[in-house]
Amino acid sequence: MADRSGIFSDAIRNRAKSIGRRLVRRNLSVSVCESCTSGLLAASLTAVPGSSRYFCGGIIAYADRVKEKIAGVRHATLLAHGAVSAETCREMAGRVRRQFRTDLGVAITGIAGPRGGSRVKPVGLVYLSIAGPGRTEVARYRFAGNRHAVRMQSCRAALELINIFIGTSGRKKLQK
Repeated sequence: MADRSGIFSDAIRNRAKSIGRRLVRRNLSVSVCESCTSGLLAASLTAVPGSSRYFCGGIIAYADRVKEKIAGVRHATLLAHGAVSAETCREMAGRVRRQFRTDLGVAITGIAGPRGGSRVKPVGLVYLSIAGPGRTEVARYRFAGNRHAVRMQSCRAALELINIFIGTSGRKKLQK
């Protein structure tokens, strides 16, 4: 079942609520930089009443020029690795964290489809990154399904990474 807006599944909504409670308990703040999800992660986090206690804001960096000029990804990184890469995602997470002065910065970049993929970077390829004090993690995924499915799976995976990251407190790395 979706939330009242019809956007999120119970699983996404429940995970966002759980993360919100943990962020409040730990007095942590979060910001996001999203590309292929176009704000779905921010929307899932802010669908929770009281989310202003931990969510500061986000950047929708769909175009490369926005990734570079607004999100702060280095031009050299985009040239060398492309918009959909671990390197770009890592920079997006670190830069949004610094720009919003939050404890955590989360980034998503990928190819939701149905077009835009290649043999090297197929539709469904998504990178997620989370940056925190002294530590940044990046995870690579290959999601199946249509554009909506890829975007929703990306949002759910990002919530899971936040959950793992705030639960580990630096004790172990995320699985890649």
